[in-house]
Amino acid sequence: MAVATYTKSGAKATTPAKLDKAVFGVEAKNHELIKAAYEAYLANGRPNLAFAKTRGLVRGSTRKPHPQKGTGRARAGSIRSPLWRSGGTIFGPTGQENYSKRLNVKAKRLATRQALSIASSENKIIVIEDVVSKEGKTAEIAKLLAKIGATRNVLIVVDNKTPELARATRNLPNVKVVSAMYVNVYDSLNADCIVMSQKALAVVNEWLGDKPAARPSKEAK
Repeated sequence: MAVATYTKSGAKATTPAKLDKAVFGVEAKNHELIKAAYEAYLANGRPNLAFAKTRGLVRGSTRKPHPQKGTGRARAGSIRSPLWRSGGTIFGPTGQENYSKRLNVKAKRLATRQALSIASSENKIIVIEDVVSKEGKTAEIAKLLAKIGATRNVLIVVDNKTPELARATRNLPNVKVVSAMYVNVYDSLNADCIVMSQKALAVVNEWLGDKPAARPSKEAK
């Protein structure tokens, strides 16, 4: 499987890069696994911010609002009751809910292979010799992406995500940089173009190939 290849300067290379069929040629019989990996990515990144006060946390008087009998009204013991306006919430979110979802490593890798295979079949993958930013200037990366035709929803995959490259791309709309070992289903499916350096391609092939390597426990995304 050959794809368009470019040099560091953005010129088209004479020899196209080849994609490993074991990684970029996997046929997905259905999309259940990809869906599960996609939803797990979103769930694990979900901030748990929702919080509602119960009747014990709502501010207000503890005095009984009116006498128990003789008023013709319903019995009431506190204005903080959930039945009253501005009272507490029954069974509301506490901020301790766990929304995370887990997939085993084998399933994650297969889902990533399927997502990359979909991107490959739609001609979204571009291989470049390297993506380097020595000074961290946004203009140089923008110029490089325009040269190779990567203009919308670009995912740049490199073997080593440097601070200079992160600084050069953070102000570019719809451009994201990830290390090769952290390519995932969500980014692969949402990208209109995946720009992958040759070193990153080698890392991806080693990580997701027939004999996958172990992912490092501590590595910058």
